[in-house]
Amino acid sequence: MSSTDAMSKRSLLAAIADEDSITGLLLAGVGQVSGEDGKETNFLTVSPDKTTVEEIEAAFDKFTSEREDIAILLINQHLADLIRFKVDNFTNAFPAILEIPSKDHPYDPEKDSILKKVRRLFGE
Repeated sequence: MSSTDAMSKRSLLAAIADEDSITGLLLAGVGQVSGEDGKETNFLTVSPDKTTVEEIEAAFDKFTSEREDIAILLINQHLADLIRFKVDNFTNAFPAILEIPSKDHPYDPEKDSILKKVRRLFGE
C-alpha cells in the first residue's frame, strides 16, 4: 500500500478530553459512532472521578496504534500530562497529536511535546 493510500484512509479527528471539550467537539460534528468492531467511537470523555489513567492510556493506544482512520488526536493538555511518557514517545507521523486547553486548565506551551520537538530541531 502506498503512503497516499494510507493517508487517504485517515479522515477522522479523535479526542480524549473532559466533558466540556468533548461536548463542543461533538456539537461541531467531530463525533463518530460506528457499529464496526474496533471503531465504536472516536472520542473518550474523561470524568475526573470515574476515568482511570489506564483507561486514558488504552484510548490513546487505540487511537494511535489500532485505528487507521484517525488523522489527528486532540487531547487536553492536563490529560496528556497523566500519560506524558506515551505522548512524548509517540513518533509516528499519523495521527498527529495536538494538545489543547480545557476550561479549567490553561494551555502551557512549555509542556507541549510537539513544541519541544520543534525547539530541538531548531537547536533551542
